[in-house]
Amino acid sequence: MSIAFTGCVGSASTRRESDRASLSRVVEQLLARDDLSNSIWGIEVFVPEDGRVLYARNPGTSFVPASNTKLYTTAAALDQLGPDFVYRTPVLATGTVEDGTLNGDLVIRGSGDPTISGRFTNGDRLATFREWAARLKEAGIRHISGNIVGDDNLFDDLPLGYGWSWDDAAYWYSAEVGALTFNDNCVDFTITARRPGESATITWEPANTAFITVDNETVTLPSDGDYDEKYFRGRASNNFVISSHLESGRTVHESLSVHNPTAFFVYVLRSVLVENGISVDGYAIDIDDATYAPTVTDEWLIFEHQSPPLSEIVTVINKRSHNLYAEQVIRSLRHEPAMRNNDELTTAEAGIDAASATWTAAGVDTSRIQLVDGSGLSRYNLVTPGMTSSLLAYMWTLPDTSKKNTFLRSLPIGGVDGSIGGRFRSEEMRGRVRAKTGTVSNVSSLSGYVDRFDGGTLGFSIMANNFTVDTDTVRAVQDQIVTAVANWGNVRSSR
Repeated sequence: MSIAFTGCVGSASTRRESDRASLSRVVEQLLARDDLSNSIWGIEVFVPEDGRVLYARNPGTSFVPASNTKLYTTAAALDQLGPDFVYRTPVLATGTVEDGTLNGDLVIRGSGDPTISGRFTNGDRLATFREWAARLKEAGIRHISGNIVGDDNLFDDLPLGYGWSWDDAAYWYSAEVGALTFNDNCVDFTITARRPGESATITWEPANTAFITVDNETVTLPSDGDYDEKYFRGRASNNFVISSHLESGRTVHESLSVHNPTAFFVYVLRSVLVENGISVDGYAIDIDDATYAPTVTDEWLIFEHQSPPLSEIVTVINKRSHNLYAEQVIRSLRHEPAMRNNDELTTAEAGIDAASATWTAAGVDTSRIQLVDGSGLSRYNLVTPGMTSSLLAYMWTLPDTSKKNTFLRSLPIGGVDGSIGGRFRSEEMRGRVRAKTGTVSNVSSLSGYVDRFDGGTLGFSIMANNFTVDTDTVRAVQDQIVTAVANWGNVRSSR
């Protein structure tokens, strides 16, 4: 559908009314399609400098926001922790070091850091662990008589968010949460088809780790066969069943989540230490499985690992729409002790409770918002377009410009990068939109900022729920609405 935009010359108030009417006509025309008649749409367009609403459609109706939830998570994190915040993960020892032997355990105390992976080390997943091996040697440790213990007690033991779909659990975007994370709590598979009739070759990183087992039920098809990817991991299991059908010559890459990321972390760490000349007599264990619980007085600090700053972490969250990073960050906001009705909150609840201080400051009525996770994977989440507009206006007007600018830089740019890198690619719209997407089945959201053609910036929040058309159709409608918003106040003739 092609929409013509028109403007008029006259008084400022007349132009504003004309712009409202023009945008209203565009939206009504776009949403009048028969195939959208069963969907619900909420829209708010506003001036970010003062929050003044220019156009609204169902602004106070609750919608499932999907990954628009990440706007709430990253805004609160930047507001409360600041762009320079870093995670600090202590590497500790119990016992003494004599003649190169640590007579005790090596304990890794999880801080919630989501970044220990190849993402910040040029794709080298094991670089951080090799660095740790070198630092242990510098501390005079070449042999560990005890275990490698993963202490994940900073977070509770709930591995998934409320309302997450069970059939998503094996995939990277539904990775288990924990105070210790490594490689996004995933194993990265490469499946390479061979000759028709043969099973494909399956390898995985890191280093074909024996932490997992794999049942290869793949089939290679002729080059004109029906391609189909199938993956399964049972609950509380690290046995993966891969039964994809791949055409000859095809290679597929897939990241699948592991069960018990703490055990995964220390298992791979122990392997890297051994490979780098530090022998270990004991096992890699989750502290919950230890026969004792080390106390602070038993331990001494060998060194502390520091993450990249929060400014880089929120960029991963928003541009890549990374669920695990968002879940780790929301849990990192909690205040201790966190109590409600004399019952302890879960770590996620405590983080959301703390984050609500920012949302309240932004003018969000937190008695009407319902967020149960930090990523938006849950369908229990409910927000309104008006709430999201208030949050975006708050971030735009923060007195601390480092927080504001970090938030803006973290958003995907239309036609350039992130989750809208493939949208708004026309010459006139490329680079003009900074916005966060949100997608789960029958849900699509887009909220952010757009630079007007005649100067200045407007904010918007567009939410669609309950549609049964394909998501690309809904996205195309959203993009045309945003283009109409960019034309607000633009005086030109239709042709």
